[in-house]
Amino acid sequence: MGTEDLNKAFLSSIYRKLELAANQKSIDEAGNIIAGSLEKNGWIYAFGTGHSHMMAEEIFYRAGGLARVRPILHPKLMLHEDASASTDLEREEGKAKDYLGGYQMTNKDVILIASNSGRNAVTIDLALLAKAKKGKIIALTSLNHSKSVESRHTSGLKLFQLADVVLDNFGEIGDTSITLQKSNIRTSPSSTIVGSFILNLVITKAIELLISKGLSPEVFQSSNLDSGGAHNENLINKYKSKVKGL
Repeated sequence: MGTEDLNKAFLSSIYRKLELAANQKSIDEAGNIIAGSLEKNGWIYAFGTGHSHMMAEEIFYRAGGLARVRPILHPKLMLHEDASASTDLEREEGKAKDYLGGYQMTNKDVILIASNSGRNAVTIDLALLAKAKKGKIIALTSLNHSKSVESRHTSGLKLFQLADVVLDNFGEIGDTSITLQKSNIRTSPSSTIVGSFILNLVITKAIELLISKGLSPEVFQSSNLDSGGAHNENLINKYKSKVKGL
């Protein structure tokens, strides 16, 4: 398969997933949940392990993104310190409270949890913790993948089974989209591209809903706009003491 054919194959796969993702009823449902939380002065928590942590970063301190976002970005569950160790740690039960960094979720809050497989213990623990606090859970996952594997949590549950709303990224089992010719090697993962697209649709919907109710949602601008620096500084001054990493 030549370069042009590879590009077309990946584009075709991505386009189809984006099309399916954009037509999910759950995008509106998730937007409504987030808007409702913000109306009550709640917080939007965001979490993922491994590459899925990028989904939490995607909606944090982002041009066009909401200010009241608390990302749970624990270095040991990310990739920049010890990628292989993060794979082991995400399978350990009983650690979710440690990773919250002192935050106390309430029934006003929403947690968005990204996990392609939705099977690992930390992900399930955090969802169970949010459920105990009566917070809303939005799952970003691949139902194809998640339904094909067993849970790694003693409860036997997977993320999509605990969520109030499930956002399906329509990923293949194993995430990759293309099998290379004359090989059994699969490549071209789709979860980051499609996941970012879905989350921005959800955030945009939430902002639109708040505006339609006559409210003024707090939204970051690009710091590289002439107006962005002062605008963002006001939000940073307001929330820096309340949001770890801001």
